[in-house]
Amino acid sequence: MMAEYSPDYVGTVTRYVFVESPSMTPGELALRAYEASEGVLIKETCFGLQVTGEPESVDRLIEEIRTFDPAHIFVKDRGSPPGDPRRCRANLGGARPGYLGHEREFRILRYITRGLEELDRRGEEAGVPEPTPPVSEKKPLLDIKRLQELIETEES
Repeated sequence: MMAEYSPDYVGTVTRYVFVESPSMTPGELALRAYEASEGVLIKETCFGLQVTGEPESVDRLIEEIRTFDPAHIFVKDRGSPPGDPRRCRANLGGARPGYLGHEREFRILRYITRGLEELDRRGEEAGVPEPTPPVSEKKPLLDIKRLQELIETEES
């Protein structure tokens, strides 16, 4: 039977900030984030930052730090709060289960960056094309005689 869980940071959110930049390291991003943090808990990681705090404060901080290098800084929600004994590697041993997902995601960030930079290069006039709904071919309705034949075939 699993012990009852009571979170340490009730009413907060945690977001991961990934930095994959040729001009900024996670340490440099952390220093800038600390300057703008206003009470938000910041932890430097190998991929960027882990930011925990009240939702409004976290959103404000992330908006600020994304301006430093918008095409190279990415954000995602953390699925479980920091220190959650059900997920914490200190309790489970080894890498946290979601870490391998981070590793995979981190490898594709450069492709997303290229796309963002290309959009900037083209300018706003190029824009993003409006998605067009797929054209569906109308299949002919089943003829009643054919339906009757199928039913009779199944009965025999």
